Amino acid sequence: MLTMKKTARRFVMFFVSVCMLAMALAPAAAAAQREVYVFPEGSASVNVTLDGKTILEGKAAIINSVTYVPLREFSELAGAESVKWNAQTRTATVKKGNVTLYVTDGGYYISALDRYFYTGEKVLNINGRLFVPIRSLSQVFSLNVDWNAQTRTAVLTSTGKTLKSGAAYYNADDLYWLSRIIYAEAGGESLVGQIAVGNVVLNRKAHTSYPNTVYGVIFDRKGGTQFTPVAIGTIYKTPSNAAVIAAKICLEGTTVSTEALFFMNPRIATSNWISRNCKFLFTIGNHDFYGLWK
Repeated sequence: MLTMKKTARRFVMFFVSVCMLAMALAPAAAAAQREVYVFPEGSASVNVTLDGKTILEGKAAIINSVTYVPLREFSELAGAESVKWNAQTRTATVKKGNVTLYVTDGGYYISALDRYFYTGEKVLNINGRLFVPIRSLSQVFSLNVDWNAQTRTAVLTSTGKTLKSGAAYYNADDLYWLSRIIYAEAGGESLVGQIAVGNVVLNRKAHTSYPNTVYGVIFDRKGGTQFTPVAIGTIYKTPSNAAVIAAKICLEGTTVSTEALFFMNPRIATSNWISRNCKFLFTIGNHDFYGLWK
């Protein structure tokens, strides 16, 4: 009888201890759920929905006109099985099924299945968490993105599709020649400068006045050789990894300008025909970019 009373007393004490522990942990758990990040000055909070459900409350913001979301939380909501961090390379690895996504702190693109998605603004580290522009992340997770200006909401919708690999998505011939012209013309330029040169080739490909293939545009001789690397043979050099990445970003549809059809380095140009006859658009690095006639 005495043993039964002791057992009952121990059970009650154990039960009370568990309850007290639960009460102690509850505020911390609630605080974690309510965690709000301190975004840079000038940013603005934004709403995000996924398939009609509000997500990431207090954890998404417009920074430098780009909507950013936390990588880990977004990936987990999109169905990722794991998110790991390599402190040495400052790179996060996200896995969902057969897709492995790589995101580097301070980078201007993210990659998955040998495809490259330009972020426009760099990946940010806020309060020790990586924040990534929502559109590039949504591409990887095959989500459509719409913007509701009235409610300031990024509206995400699942497509049910899975990401194609680079080998299946990119036209091999286009990638081969586009990466070579980018390297030959802008190998020493910034990523956006290389993308802009690639845009000129693809803009010509889409224009009725030029051949409708990347190879055709590069080797077009109507009115004379169009690109110096073709004339001097540097078009055949093996491109750098950076030039290949820039070419892939272009082939994903990233566009600095849909108008740019010409570019020149005014410091070394042997002719001023472009600047005399075409509409100046902008300068990136050593290149001036032009549209059709003035």
